[in-house]
Amino acid sequence: MSELRQCARFADWQKVDETSDLKSIGLAPKPEAVLLLPMLAHSFQEQHEEQIRSLSSSGPGARETCLVNMPFHSRFEASETLYQSFNSTPVSEFMLNENYGRARLESSLHPFVCGLTHHSFTALEQKTRTQRLARALAGRLKWRPGEGSELDKVVATYTYNTIDVMTLNWAVHMLNGVSAPASSSFTVDDLVHQLEDSGAKVLFTCAPLLQSACQAATKAGMPLNSIFVFDLPVPYAGEHAFTTFEQLVTEGATLPPVPALSWEEGRGARQTAFLCYSSGTSGLPKGVRISHQNIIANVLQITEAETPERKAQGQGFQDVLLGLLPQSHIYMIAIFQAAVYRGDSVVVLPRYNLNQLLTSVGNFRVRTMPLVPPIIIDLVGKVSLAQKYDLSSVRKVITTAAPLAKDMAKRLCQLYPAWRLCQAYGLTETSAASWTTEDDIWLGSAGGLLPNVKCRLLTDDGDEVQGENQPGELLISTPAMSLGYHNNQKATEESYVTRGGERWFRTGDIAMFRSSSRDRQNLWIIDRVKELIKVKGLQVAPAELEALLLTHPAVRDCAVIATPDQRAGELPKAFVVLSEGQHNGQSVTEAIYRFVKSRQARHKWLEGGIEFVDTIPKNASGKILRRHLRDQEAAKRRASGSKL
Repeated sequence: MSELRQCARFADWQKVDETSDLKSIGLAPKPEAVLLLPMLAHSFQEQHEEQIRSLSSSGPGARETCLVNMPFHSRFEASETLYQSFNSTPVSEFMLNENYGRARLESSLHPFVCGLTHHSFTALEQKTRTQRLARALAGRLKWRPGEGSELDKVVATYTYNTIDVMTLNWAVHMLNGVSAPASSSFTVDDLVHQLEDSGAKVLFTCAPLLQSACQAATKAGMPLNSIFVFDLPVPYAGEHAFTTFEQLVTEGATLPPVPALSWEEGRGARQTAFLCYSSGTSGLPKGVRISHQNIIANVLQITEAETPERKAQGQGFQDVLLGLLPQSHIYMIAIFQAAVYRGDSVVVLPRYNLNQLLTSVGNFRVRTMPLVPPIIIDLVGKVSLAQKYDLSSVRKVITTAAPLAKDMAKRLCQLYPAWRLCQAYGLTETSAASWTTEDDIWLGSAGGLLPNVKCRLLTDDGDEVQGENQPGELLISTPAMSLGYHNNQKATEESYVTRGGERWFRTGDIAMFRSSSRDRQNLWIIDRVKELIKVKGLQVAPAELEALLLTHPAVRDCAVIATPDQRAGELPKAFVVLSEGQHNGQSVTEAIYRFVKSRQARHKWLEGGIEFVDTIPKNASGKILRRHLRDQEAAKRRASGSKL
């Protein structure tokens, strides 16, 4: 641990040079711009300081007693009433209305800037565009904000990143609808499943994905005139007459305003805002119902956790973030909205390209980069390329979605000593739950719990872990915890449980808490109970691949596990029992590999290999004992001298 703490000191505080002339796109520093936090949010720090004084006066044993008798808590002991005060507020109103504490629209940076074309809109322009888009959708779809269920107004997105995705989300919320983002890595069949399961009435896509979107829509029974095209990064100019996003905004300028939503108390806590699909271990992705209050709570949690470090930068500090990761992922949905709420700017790139990333950092003086481990590995591995670009503005890297190896984290800190490497932890079902603050970096840790997040750790016998440095299955309770799974009550009951009168989510991860050198509890994720495979941060359900493999005539039985990979983090590997009369060999291996490749998204290909075995280890009830297979693989790697 001392080695990790020493590594965390590689990056020292340095002030950001934000004097570049970027006024044309709203990225120049504006001394008059003051970040306006919610009036209620100011009580966070006051309450925290009061509780610290109370604990201090209770004697040295007070903190220990608190830990033993209660689940693990955030150090920001925020009041639950803060989140309850927004239980009747739509996300769109919260994000676009200064009365809810967001940064002043006039003094905010341009919320989203295209990293390729430099195109952007001011915060005021974005609000106007959102309202106009809502009018156009209401006119075309005959949707009225006060009528019908939100689940009758589901709008799916299947696109690379654009500066207009969040505008669409908020316009849908203005109409009392639901945004259902789909991963741009989805195959046609993946998208068909989401369209059918969500009941989406409309699909927004982009020109590069239009063909797949049309195929999926046709299979799902969605008319092609229900497909709209984002202008990414230039206007759509295809042969077919699809209506573009920009045409809708222009159309909405001529239409009457959409009536404002007026919700009764508690509706924001019950109503779905986003339907995000998360792969489980038992088959196809499940739709996670994330409420308006969940989103608002997570924005406030992230804002409060980062308030001290923002204050250290001086009054009027505004950040510039890199918007490279998929906007369909809850990670970016949360970070993007927290950034806009605080008046920051996000530089959006359609998809990952290292040269575009490096160019954009220099062009827009990007300070904060939310990344995932595979991109960090690429940065470290191609340092000679990176050194050709101006990365002097970067001060912070946030990584999540998959574990970052200690050696890789240390290497990044050595190569870029001015960068603060902060890790976070969360799930689609909970949004961000832990966050590393810049004053308490401990490489390998997922940081401290966000405000009002509580955790329990359970042993295999269901007993509660009472102290630090003891592993257990992680359960999370947070105001940002989702409502449950869409159309899947069984899965909801299995994963969302009540304990001690409170609602908790069973993460399936094995974790422990340790105190840092600043005597703050840090969350450490050390293993997974669930079998989910993460390839470059994308989820792969073993059961889905196994079900597919069993349809191949050469496969009698099979099991899929994760095998470590330096670049991807993990890769799926298949163990196959051949059907009678089949003989293992290169031709069969290639046939099975091609079979999966032709039917699954790239991150689900069997790049970890295919191994033929006589039997698949199972317990008495027939459940695959993946742990046995993983242990065998680990033994093989140790014998071969692999460091993975």
